[in-house]
Amino acid sequence: MTGHEFVSVVTNDDAPGIATLLLSRPPTNALTRQVYREITAAAAELAGRPDIKVVILFGGHEIFCAGDDVPGLRTLNAEETAAADLMLRQCVAALADIPKPTVAAITGYALGSGLTLALGADWRVSGDNVKFGSTEILAGLAPRGGGGSRLAGAIGASKAKELVFSGRFVGAEEALTLGLIDEMVAPDHVYDAALAWARRFADQPVEVLAAAKAAVDRP
Repeated sequence: MTGHEFVSVVTNDDAPGIATLLLSRPPTNALTRQVYREITAAAAELAGRPDIKVVILFGGHEIFCAGDDVPGLRTLNAEETAAADLMLRQCVAALADIPKPTVAAITGYALGSGLTLALGADWRVSGDNVKFGSTEILAGLAPRGGGGSRLAGAIGASKAKELVFSGRFVGAEEALTLGLIDEMVAPDHVYDAALAWARRFADQPVEVLAAAKAAVDRP
């Protein structure tokens, strides 16, 4: 395992070729500028490791990510806020640009920029009790770091705007219907379901997986 204060890269001998990018900032995995930097660094590590073929993004068994640390954001001046927005955009892009299959294992909540982070993965598996939402407007904010365009890319512009303008919570069943997630399972099975997705691709050559992902993302 390699790690920083809030983000770790975890491997297991029982799952060769698969790594978990683990968020651990209790109690809600709220995102700060430090967490953005740590995710970006972990994504760069995973991108460059030839022994890793598939990546699982996981926030632990309680909660994936409740979004930005809004009280912390409110302490920033305009210049610092713009820099933080750029750091978030770079963080999500670094995750999305990992040249390997990625799957987000989502528990509890994926809200605001936490939902944006999940949308940076290739697939999303969630528990049937998870709540999703583009909730920034409830704090008087707009989606940050490219979150609005990523949401629109996943579910279409009109549906994305309804979620962004209302800030309402979306249950797992609706999320599955909308296309926010790819599989819904019992809460205790989320990580195992993500691991099953990962195992489907772990036998492929890492360079072929990279080329295949690029062929879809950058035709």
